[in-house]
Amino acid sequence: MEYFLSIVVPVYNEENRIKKTLEKIVDYFSNKKIKYEIILVNDGSTDNTGEIINEFKDKLDNNESNCTISIIDNKRNTGKGFSVRSGVLTSKGKYILFSDADLSTPIEEVEHLLFYLKDSFNIAIGSRSLKESKIIIRQNKVRESMGKFFNFLVRKITSLKYIDTQCGFKIFDRKAIDSIFPYLKIDDFSFDVEILYLAEKFGLKVKEVPIHWLNS
Repeated sequence: MEYFLSIVVPVYNEENRIKKTLEKIVDYFSNKKIKYEIILVNDGSTDNTGEIINEFKDKLDNNESNCTISIIDNKRNTGKGFSVRSGVLTSKGKYILFSDADLSTPIEEVEHLLFYLKDSFNIAIGSRSLKESKIIIRQNKVRESMGKFFNFLVRKITSLKYIDTQCGFKIFDRKAIDSIFPYLKIDDFSFDVEILYLAEKFGLKVKEVPIHWLNS
């Protein structure tokens, strides 16, 4: 593999925070002795997101770094599922993480998920709902209740056992990527459920991992 880690970040109208997010990621990995890539998928943003990420990429390209940034531009807003899928399918890492652009799950949490991939699991998913999870800033009660109800329905309909399917912080080994992502069809937010359903169907090992999380 060309990279140890690929980080896929879907972005849509994130002009107010994407630069800070990228700075946090690059700063965190600056003292790590790994080669990694960030794949930004601009999902038809209508603000200045495109200009900001291209400027950040150009600046990084002009400095010695263990990071490479690539950008995929969707001509129109196609959905988070489509954007994550297109980014993942271009990735070249041994391990592939996708993360929300707001870093509600701090990038430092990647170490906790990677631990399980190095210990024979194919997929590790961040969870806000396990007993050991630490929610630093909560969602409002309506959104939190809707999320819990959605996950309840998922467990009832699909028989999946996971408490939190929707956390935007998941990591995969190359076997999981090659087994699942070419077959994904869902383009919207519910693509996470499709990933976990196919993982179970194909006999992949999945670990749900408690994380620190803050609503952004």
